Amino acid sequence: MTTKFPSLGGSNASGNDSKYFQTTKKGEIHELKEELNNAKMEKKKEAVKKVIAAMTVGKDVSMLFTDVVNCIQTQNIELKKLVYLYLINYAKSQPDLAILAVNTFVKDTQDPNPLIRALAVRTMGCIRVDKIVEYLCEPLRKCLKDEDPYVRKTAAVCVAKLYDINGELVEDQGFLDMVYDLLGDSNPMVVSNAVASLAEIAETSEMGQKVFQINTATLQKMLAALNECTEWGQVFILDSLALYMPNDGREAESIIERVTPRLQHANSAVVLSAVKVMIKYMDLITSQDALKALYKKMAPPLVTLLSSEPEIQYVSLRNINLIVQKRPSILAHEIKVFFCKYNDPIYVKMEKLEIMIKLASDRNVDQVLMELKEYATEVDVEFVRRSVRAIGRCAIKLERAAERCINVLLELIQTKVNYVVQEAVIVIKDIFRKFPNRYESIIGTLCENLDTLDEPEAKASMIWIIGEYAERIDNADELLESFLDSFDDETPQVQLQMLTATVKLFLKRPADTQKMVQDVLTLATQDSDNPDLRDRGYIYWRLLSTDPEAAKKVVLAEKPNIADDTFTLDPSVLDELISHLSTLAAIYHKPPSTFVSGRTRSVPTLGAGRMDLDDDLDSDANITSDMMVSGSEGTQAAPPPVPAPQVVDLLGGLMDDEPVAPSAPAPSHGGGGIADLFGSPAPAPAAPPANAAKVVLPADRGEGMQVRSLFISKNGSIFQQVTIENHGQQPLSGFALQYNKNSYGLVPASPAALGQVIPGPVMPGQSATGNMPVVCNGPMADMKGVVQMAIKNNVKVFYFQDTCDLTCFLSADGRLDKGDFLNQWKSIAAESRSDVHGLPPAAENVDAVCAKFEASSIFFIARRKLPDGADMVYFSVKTMNGVVMLAEVGFRPGTGTASISIKATQPQYVGLLGESIQKLLRG
Repeated sequence: MTTKFPSLGGSNASGNDSKYFQTTKKGEIHELKEELNNAKMEKKKEAVKKVIAAMTVGKDVSMLFTDVVNCIQTQNIELKKLVYLYLINYAKSQPDLAILAVNTFVKDTQDPNPLIRALAVRTMGCIRVDKIVEYLCEPLRKCLKDEDPYVRKTAAVCVAKLYDINGELVEDQGFLDMVYDLLGDSNPMVVSNAVASLAEIAETSEMGQKVFQINTATLQKMLAALNECTEWGQVFILDSLALYMPNDGREAESIIERVTPRLQHANSAVVLSAVKVMIKYMDLITSQDALKALYKKMAPPLVTLLSSEPEIQYVSLRNINLIVQKRPSILAHEIKVFFCKYNDPIYVKMEKLEIMIKLASDRNVDQVLMELKEYATEVDVEFVRRSVRAIGRCAIKLERAAERCINVLLELIQTKVNYVVQEAVIVIKDIFRKFPNRYESIIGTLCENLDTLDEPEAKASMIWIIGEYAERIDNADELLESFLDSFDDETPQVQLQMLTATVKLFLKRPADTQKMVQDVLTLATQDSDNPDLRDRGYIYWRLLSTDPEAAKKVVLAEKPNIADDTFTLDPSVLDELISHLSTLAAIYHKPPSTFVSGRTRSVPTLGAGRMDLDDDLDSDANITSDMMVSGSEGTQAAPPPVPAPQVVDLLGGLMDDEPVAPSAPAPSHGGGGIADLFGSPAPAPAAPPANAAKVVLPADRGEGMQVRSLFISKNGSIFQQVTIENHGQQPLSGFALQYNKNSYGLVPASPAALGQVIPGPVMPGQSATGNMPVVCNGPMADMKGVVQMAIKNNVKVFYFQDTCDLTCFLSADGRLDKGDFLNQWKSIAAESRSDVHGLPPAAENVDAVCAKFEASSIFFIARRKLPDGADMVYFSVKTMNGVVMLAEVGFRPGTGTASISIKATQPQYVGLLGESIQKLLRG
């Protein structure tokens, strides 16, 4: 079989080109040199084809650069294409020699053949060499005004490529205005390429929207070109229209009317881009009749997308998932389309299942339940689990259908299929949370299947049910005791539920469960190495010891209501993703900023938020020193955030070996003697200074080893300063340290990092200190700044925890320019606000405070004075894993108070930043 390579011979190539990809022979380079300099055109062409073939398979043929470039002087377009292809590949490695071809480029841009003119300007744009850029300007200017539309459309794209190499040159030469003029070109392909070029430049330019501003005139030209350009030209135009904000609902309806025919296009990208424009503009349409008419038009094209191959179905379903969250009415009557087929791939089934739940309503829930019940008999275990869980989610979402969902779940339990039963138990627990005291009659059926439970989540759910309804289950103590025998072998999830359920049972039936609660608390506090389990055990211990009535209020408190918010996006994130329909962001369900760096796309918003700035920032003299901010005065302060619990101090007090006399007598309890049984609570020790290495593992808990810890930042790197003091009688060595999941993803740089900085041995009475390097690429969990650790030495393993201040985790490149700051502040709706009282006089010196903030990588952006004399100062920070946060600090002279407002698209660090700012103000 022979393979043809059309690229080697152009569109007219024929014959067998595989001969060019044969193994290298000795002296081949010398032969190629001779053939490239042959007078016969056919010989030259053959030689260039061989060079391109060698280049394609990764061979280095850069030594033939001069010989290949000499072949560029030809009227044979096929040979010229090949030489240009070689130039694009090797110009970077041979920039000085690449200049030799400039004269030919310039000459070719004046060739009578428009294909050669376009080829020349395209190649010059692809050669990313600064020395050639200045020679490209004049030929490009001519091609942008060329009489042939093919040349103009090629030149328009070339401007975007040139801007990526040297943006200032493009702006100085006026190329942006020339491309902008092409939006009014008579040829629709030229218009679409001009739109694509300007949109590309706008994404990478610091000027953002100023590069590409759509006005009424350009809008009409783009809409006119929409019907006649190619499918990808239509996508470029539609994506740009999605960034345009109409003046009113009438204009929005007019544009939608012009865009609606694109819904019938065969290309799914065009359909989704048209849907994106329509959904964006619907926010401006107030007429319900007009919206209903649009819904009817949009539903059939979206349904049609699901008749494509599975890969396109998946992409369509991920986009439809967002559309359904934003506008569920569009597909409210099309739920049958999302019923799974037997031959659907599993990834398509999972997406359809998710959309079915979102579209489920009282009107169609019976159909949905029949489908889900059928899915629960499938062979794919994961799909069955998701189907059973979907039944529970329908029950939580639709109160009227909850009983029907329960009945279906009971039918599935009767099948006695192990994984079906376990998943049913899990979802019934959630239904009990949603509808307490309503469906408890089925608990007996659940208890009959207790022996079949072997998965941690199912066990934990069943234990929760037993503990929550212990007063209604006669043999609740026996059921819990069946789990007690294997307590040590269970997962932390099951152990935690077992602990809580036993305490609930004791508070409800104290007379006959006192021994059980004592056994469980002993297992949790003395025999367990899990810090979470020990902490909860000691908290229950102290509650039961001091005030059983308070324990009832805490442990048996009414549970907050739950809702089906699984996979539901925050409204602000959803709006951003709707702006990126038909892109990777809509498939990942993540904003582009989370997985693409260095490219931002500003989307116009209707509301200006709390910050209102003059549109033309460059012409506003105030922007150099002040921010024109409106809305700060009269804003009602939100409640201050709840401070993070002092977990280290609490543990230190609770785990003290010596009992301390209580400050007040312990209340008596009907169960008898619980206070005597557990002893009196010990007070928590005073908190150590925030900026000092504090004791995180006392010597009495470390069996002679005392550990001090402090997180510090040096030259953009994070270190944990660890001090090990030996208060015992034997040398300590073999140190190793591990972290649990934490707020920052912090982990030691290597498993043996502590042993490298403190190699040991540490003799009795001595201490050793080392700065252990730490990186932030580990697993993350929202631990409120707490880092749980395990330290190992030659004796055993000990557990402790420390707090890491957010300022240790801040990057040195967190300063935003004012324009970016303003755009981000406007685009983020959620805001955390708190007030700080009792500040020292030094905190009123704004300049000194700003300098202190800068030293901690909290970067000053701008400052302004309010009429009442208050200073509003703006800062930006960036964490080492790329999370950007914005802060507004308001200083009130003479009052000792300040206000702190923080915004971030990823709010997990907002509270920690607020605490860090407060520490700096108070320090």
